[in-house]
Amino acid sequence: MSDLGLARLLDGCEHVYSEQELKHKLERAARDGRPLRVKLGMDPTAPDIHLGHCVVLGKMRQFQDLGHRAVLIIGDFTARIGDPTGRSKTRPVLTDDEIRTNAQTYLDQAGKVLDTHADKLEVRCNSEWLDGMNFAEVIRLAARMTVGQMLKRDDFRKRFESETPISIHELLYPLVQGWDSVNIRADVELGGTDQTYNNLVGRELQADAGQEPQVVMIMPILRGTDGVKKMSKSLGNYIAVTDTPRDVFGKTMSIPDDCLAEWFSLLTRVPEPEFRAAIAEHPMRAKALLARRIGERFHSAEEMQQAADWWREHFSAKRSGDAVEVRVPPDELENGRLPAWKLAWLAHEQEISRSEARRMVEGGAFEYDGQKITDPNTQLAVRPGATFRAGRHRKGERIKQPLLAMVVLG
Repeated sequence: MSDLGLARLLDGCEHVYSEQELKHKLERAARDGRPLRVKLGMDPTAPDIHLGHCVVLGKMRQFQDLGHRAVLIIGDFTARIGDPTGRSKTRPVLTDDEIRTNAQTYLDQAGKVLDTHADKLEVRCNSEWLDGMNFAEVIRLAARMTVGQMLKRDDFRKRFESETPISIHELLYPLVQGWDSVNIRADVELGGTDQTYNNLVGRELQADAGQEPQVVMIMPILRGTDGVKKMSKSLGNYIAVTDTPRDVFGKTMSIPDDCLAEWFSLLTRVPEPEFRAAIAEHPMRAKALLARRIGERFHSAEEMQQAADWWREHFSAKRSGDAVEVRVPPDELENGRLPAWKLAWLAHEQEISRSEARRMVEGGAFEYDGQKITDPNTQLAVRPGATFRAGRHRKGERIKQPLLAMVVLG
């Protein structure tokens, strides 16, 4: 393994436990001709994979491109527990049908990033080794860690101090995830910063089982389209790998400028000097470049060019006037939706009354993503980058130029 290969694998990582161990494993793999087994666990708790997942999947693809074997663990068993990481309360448990449906979706979508050839990708379900454990084996596994060790995790500690309930099954989650590493004999495990504790537990369990501990490589958490919180479906600040070219382009164009360098670095292969120069010269043009590069991971270059042309057509100052960014507070949303009248009201910075906003919609002066809406109570699936038009009223008189707006969450 060349130094160049090692540098590429380390690039973008937040932490590596440890770089020296990784270098040793890579050198041995090259000498013995045995590819490293690189693990990534994903619990199928939601039906879609988004760009936040792609940060870690992209690192796994780098290992594949260097000749190593990706081992994707579908946590069909652990999804029944619910990963408590970052949660302020117990996560709802999914049904078996939901888990199976989500797992198949994950496999289909992960293939948009990973090399799915049989010699490059191994897919395992952790129910293979966890379903068959008897109660005595579970107790022996639980005996490998103390409650004190578990309470070192910030989320557990905070819940304990606030007297928020912590279920025993949640305490078992890191052990169960670590047990996956033992069973597949992982050489490397990848994860986001929120998975650091869980992944390090895998190292301890492997050492206890007489195996060489896995190297843990931690990737940064991608901020969502709101530029504030972690990308998440529940917050509505995400771009899914199944989004249309227009949605990918539009949502990317909606991100705050201070996210540009982070997104370029974590989601594209554009060299840093190139993207930093582009950002410094013209942030909006840099954002358009970013949108195309992200979209080309899942769609053709031609499709993304068409999406860019569509965007320019709808947001050209010569044809439509300047687009107004309309910030929708996430707490205004209910299951990611908002009534049409409220979006029109927010677009006019509450300068019109709620009843005027309703009349605006009823009068045919409201379009959302190119579709005319006349029922003010229509529940719109509000997403970053979505465009809409709302006739502007001033002192009861509608001016001729409609307001062209773009949704921004936050």
